Amino acid sequence: MGTDHYFTAEPASPGELRDRTVTLAGREVTVHTAGGIFSPDGVDKGTAVLLKDAPAPPHTGTLLDLGCGWGPMALTLALEAPDATVYAVDVNRRALDLARRNAAALDLPGVRAVTPEEVPAEVTFDLIWSNPPIRVGKAVLHEMLLGWLPRLAPGGEAWLVVQKNLGADSLQTWLGGALPDGFVVGRAGSSKGFRLLRVLAPGG
Repeated sequence: MGTDHYFTAEPASPGELRDRTVTLAGREVTVHTAGGIFSPDGVDKGTAVLLKDAPAPPHTGTLLDLGCGWGPMALTLALEAPDATVYAVDVNRRALDLARRNAAALDLPGVRAVTPEEVPAEVTFDLIWSNPPIRVGKAVLHEMLLGWLPRLAPGGEAWLVVQKNLGADSLQTWLGGALPDGFVVGRAGSSKGFRLLRVLAPGG
């Protein structure tokens, strides 16, 4: 399995768009996907585990889908918390274009699909959801997580879904030692070969 979809790609042309019917936030919706992104055929297994088992998001605040792809987590957050601001962040411009299209089609103006550099440095997050790109390698993955998880607001939470056989348990251990003092990392669940990790920021 390659990792091309984790990095910059041009937006899909109209002829490359694919319509997919998926269930998000308990409702059936039609979304656009395309080749050259992660999970173009619908909601991948890991994301489905997080969407099923993570607690409902807060009704308001600033939320983050880290590594958004075509947007299943960001769209779910916005559907469940329409008054929140939802950042959908990815390095793949094709994915961001699809996330924007899908948010517009579902009338979700709170979704901001942007590159990492386009998120203002002062923004903090009440909740982060992520199916992190394990296959990019530890160095890139660790840099990404240490760049974003400390931006949780006091008392904020992050929920990460990681495949067990791709190092979920070792990642949990590493996070517990690498994050700043006061952050608490634990396993919140396990389903279908995936671990659901919870990161709690101090304060609140």
